[in-house]
Amino acid sequence: MTLQECYAAMGGNFDDVIGRLRSEKLVQKFVLKFLNDDSYELLNSSIASGNYTEAFRAAHTIKGVCQNLSFVRLQDSSARLTEALRDGNWNDEVAALVEEVRGDYQATADAIRTLAGQ
Repeated sequence: MTLQECYAAMGGNFDDVIGRLRSEKLVQKFVLKFLNDDSYELLNSSIASGNYTEAFRAAHTIKGVCQNLSFVRLQDSSARLTEALRDGNWNDEVAALVEEVRGDYQATADAIRTLAGQ
C-alpha cells in the first residue's frame, strides 16, 4: 500500500498533509508514529471509568493530531466527540459518538498497519 492509498483508505486528505509537511517521507514518519500515541487508549479507559473530563482531554488530543496529519474522517468524529464531552456529562449523543470514533480509529489504524506491512 502506498501512502496515498493509506490516506484514501482512512478517509484522509493526502494533498492537504503533503502541502503542509512538504515531504512524503516526513508524512510517513508521522503517520507511522500515530499508532504509538496513547490518546485513544486514554479515551477508552477514561470512558470505562466514568472520567469524562479526562475523556474530553483524550478526544481533544486525538482531534488535534488528526487535524495536523489530515486524517479527516477521524478528525471530524473526534471533534464532534470533543464538543459533546465539553460539559463533562454522559448522554446518548456521547455514546453514539464514542462508537463512531472507535470505528474511525479502527479504520485509520488498520490502514496505517497495512502501510507499515503489519
